[in-house]
Amino acid sequence: MNLKIRKLAEHDPWIISNAFKEQGWEKPAAQFERYVSEQSNGDRTTLIAEIDGVFAGHVNVIWESYYPAFKERNIPEVNDFNVLLKFQRLGIGSKLMDKAEEVIRERSSLAGIGVGVFGDYGNAQVLYVKRGYVPDGKGIHDGQHYIKYGDSVVINDDIVLYLIKTLD
Repeated sequence: MNLKIRKLAEHDPWIISNAFKEQGWEKPAAQFERYVSEQSNGDRTTLIAEIDGVFAGHVNVIWESYYPAFKERNIPEVNDFNVLLKFQRLGIGSKLMDKAEEVIRERSSLAGIGVGVFGDYGNAQVLYVKRGYVPDGKGIHDGQHYIKYGDSVVINDDIVLYLIKTLD
């Protein structure tokens, strides 16, 4: 297995979108075109994993998080981390996270990440804890505000627990 991790390039959006479509996930090319634009203006770094030249996964580093607690403390956020199903369990996700943390370490001693709270995110929850990420202590967030005791919410991809890690 010849793994290469590199920054997102202008020719990548349609390749990535089609790869996700083949496994039944809807990730439009426009999303990755936006990532190219935001990377070129310094707002994000998008890392691409390829196996023998074939797209296998990606991860983003958002330099100014939208999550209030990270934004206040200037904590870069690891975001939109995905490995294609056919390439999972090969260590590609760990290598992408290693590289994302290496990129963050150039600017910050802290990294942040959000993870969904239902079973579909179980593998990610375990991975992040094993990598040393711990809850930021603020509770769960729905993209707009923190969920308080007694609140009723629909559990979906917007309901997130945010974690932080001190980078050595």
